[in-house]
Amino acid sequence: MGPGQSIERMLNIDALRAETPGTHHVVHLNNAGASLMPTPVIETITNHIALEAQLGGYEAADACRDAIQEFYSTTARLLNTLHENIAATASATDAYARALSAIPFSEGDVILTTINDYVSNQIAFLSLQKRFGITIVRAQDDPQGGVLVDDMAAKIKSLRPRLVAVTHVPTNSGLVQPVEAIGKLCREHDILYLVDACQSVGQLPIDVSRIQCDFLTATCRKFLRGPRGMGFLYVSDKVLSAGYAPLFIDLHGASWESADEFRLVPTALRFEDWEFPYASVLGAAEAHRYALNVGLLTIARRNAELCTRLRRGLSSIPQVRLLDEGEHLSSLVTLFCEHKSAEAIQAALKAERINTSLSGHGAAILDYDRKGMTTTALRISPHYYNTEEEIDALVEALKYFIG
Repeated sequence: MGPGQSIERMLNIDALRAETPGTHHVVHLNNAGASLMPTPVIETITNHIALEAQLGGYEAADACRDAIQEFYSTTARLLNTLHENIAATASATDAYARALSAIPFSEGDVILTTINDYVSNQIAFLSLQKRFGITIVRAQDDPQGGVLVDDMAAKIKSLRPRLVAVTHVPTNSGLVQPVEAIGKLCREHDILYLVDACQSVGQLPIDVSRIQCDFLTATCRKFLRGPRGMGFLYVSDKVLSAGYAPLFIDLHGASWESADEFRLVPTALRFEDWEFPYASVLGAAEAHRYALNVGLLTIARRNAELCTRLRRGLSSIPQVRLLDEGEHLSSLVTLFCEHKSAEAIQAALKAERINTSLSGHGAAILDYDRKGMTTTALRISPHYYNTEEEIDALVEALKYFIG
């Protein structure tokens, strides 16, 4: 990028917005919830539904077999891996559960995780604790934000956990966890490593070879701008060759060899079920292709520009407290206002056709307790197709409503 050349000019924001019909109706700053889908994704989904209506569901899938396989190749390109290491799932949480179910936990096993984590992951750990008697250990946070890598290293060495599990970008703050540094520790000590990348894939470049994870889970509906009801799971060669598989496998992931034996398929497909909404699979493949064409590094730089502008604007409002912390910040901006509830602020913004979301105390009990938060925060999540004018409009609307 040359001097004076902005990411906005490089991206051709006008063209991107012309391909995003929702921008004509709302200022969409809830991309951490579900982004606005671009026209190629919408058309891919609706065209396949029309084809199913004409031919039948099975026959339409057969007719689009090659296009369906592109889901795996485009997803692999997003993560710098191979299509054999990708499984399609119904959601990031579904992918996470399938990964956890593949690990044969026993009483006394340790899951080493962090204070900043996704609520569903922590509930899953607690369920494992209740059923199998495992132990959940949370590494200390760095005073500046994010997990303390040195404490993670000490606990890996002393506890020999069965699994290390980290959320790359927690849903409740702008934090970006040091997943690569943690992955290096896990490889040195031969520990299984599970990364929740639900909020990072699509807004940040992701390279599983650098993260060195055994499992990585994500959704297609957030920063990837795909449809709801689709996610995916990355499974490492190490895990596949060791024979790990989900607890419940159907005829898609294994073949029934005899009355008492089955054989796993050799790829990550063993983590899938046979039935899929193929219109959504095709739409997700198109969304992944769209993100790759825009460029993940370009997207990350554009998002950083927008969020820097947003955080600067919010910092100018005396009544607003930003909850984001850490050396590196993502496209999730959370705030709290002492005399206006997050629910009221969200409703006021919605009346101005500005979309935001809420992050309740129950979604991040450990982090919010540490921050002295007992109520709900407002979450704002820009993406590359948003404009500076939309960011400024949000800040001005907040100033008016809060002031």
